[in-house]
Formats: sequence, structure tokens, C-alpha cells
Amino acid sequence: MKINCIAVDDEPLALEIIKDYCAKVPFLNLMQAFDNAIDTMEYLRNNRVDLILLDIQMEDLTGIQLLKALKAKPHVIMTTAFDNYALQGFDLDVTDYLLKPISFERFLKGVNKVYDRMLNEANVPADKTTSASPADTAGRDYFFVKTDTHIEKVTSSEVLYVEGMGDYWRIITKNKRIMTLMNARGIEEVLPERQFCRVHRSYFVAIGKIDSIERRHIKIADQRIPIGDTYQKSFFDIIEKKK
Repeated sequence: MKINCIAVDDEPLALEIIKDYCAKVPFLNLMQAFDNAIDTMEYLRNNRVDLILLDIQMEDLTGIQLLKALKAKPHVIMTTAFDNYALQGFDLDVTDYLLKPISFERFLKGVNKVYDRMLNEANVPADKTTSASPADTAGRDYFFVKTDTHIEKVTSSEVLYVEGMGDYWRIITKNKRIMTLMNARGIEEVLPERQFCRVHRSYFVAIGKIDSIERRHIKIADQRIPIGDTYQKSFFDIIEKKK
């Protein structure tokens, strides 16, 4: 599924960063970029888009004013240097609120939310009368990570564990190893929360791939992974619930 999007920001550098981020995400199709809300409104009158990446503080018309003026609102991710608009944004049902400077990892998390929403919408009948159940919003079985040269799609169910390697993280799957430039926070954001657990400052493990636990170590495939003091209680709480 492709997401047709536009970017709106009156700061040239910020707009270039968003355009660059969009180019790195396979499911995003950036149709146009604008430096003001007036031209954006004119474009939206004649073109259908799925997502607006929208700055807030702009001359003539702010991002908030633009949203209020739209009759049919696409998905919206706000991009701003100010946090005092968050409540207004979520009152307008924006999907995410990104504070500048925006990291690629945070941007990726935001557009993945839009992807999930659109998948859920596509699976709900047009005459829906009830909200989706938790099973309907279980999410997808993949995520994207940044490597030295490209963005790589990773199938969640194939991941055994993720290991910290200095400034890099190494994702170990059944068939390959992927080195990613993402930091620990970025890794934690893209890993499906129900499937993975951090057990050490240098390790995340796939709970369903654990072969055995012996004292302070986890065995997955041929790897023995230590359980750090900081993560011991939360890990064993999860294991206890899985019994």
C-alpha cells in the first residue's frame, strides 16, 4: 500500500529534511511540497492525498487554521518546533505530533502510525457502526530500519534478538544479520512491544523465540544472552504472565 502525501513548511531546510525522509520510506509517495498554507489549500481542492506533513507556525495562515478550514481532512502529522500546540492538534485528530529537530527514527514511527490506521480503515466495512476491537488493530508483522546505504524492511516474526554494537545495533533474524544506524530508543520504538523485551542495555529479545532461561541468561538459538540487573524484574514479570 502506498501513502500519497504532501509536506508543508515555510522553513526551506526543514522542508528539505522532510522531503529527504519521505524519499527513504518505501510506502510514502510525496506528491508535492509547499512553503505556505494558501497554496496547500488550493492544491487540496483539486487533489486527493492520504497524509499531510504539516508545520504549524507559518505566515498568513497557520497549520491549525488550515486544518480547521478543510472540509475533508486526510491523516495529519504535525511537524513543529513548539510543543504548546499539541492539545489543539490532537483535538483535531492528528495522527502524530513531531517536535523539531525531528530524527528519522521518530519520523518513521509517525508514518508507521498512519500506515496502521489506513490498514485498519481498509478492513472495516463502509457501514461500520462499532469501533474496531483490539484484534482488529493488532498491527503488521514488519518494520523498517536504516542501514549505511538504504532503508530495509524487517519481518518481525523472523527476528531472534537485537544486539548493541557500539554506535550500531545488529538485528539477528533466522536468515540474516542487519546492521542499523538507529540508537536504542529508535530500536525500542520500531520493535512491536508485545513481541519484544529489553533484557540488557545491549540486548532486546523476541519473547517467542526464547528456548530456555537459566539463572541470569537467556538461550536463543546458539546465543546466550545476559539479563541485566535493571531489566531483570520487568523481564521475569513478562515471563510469569506467559506461563
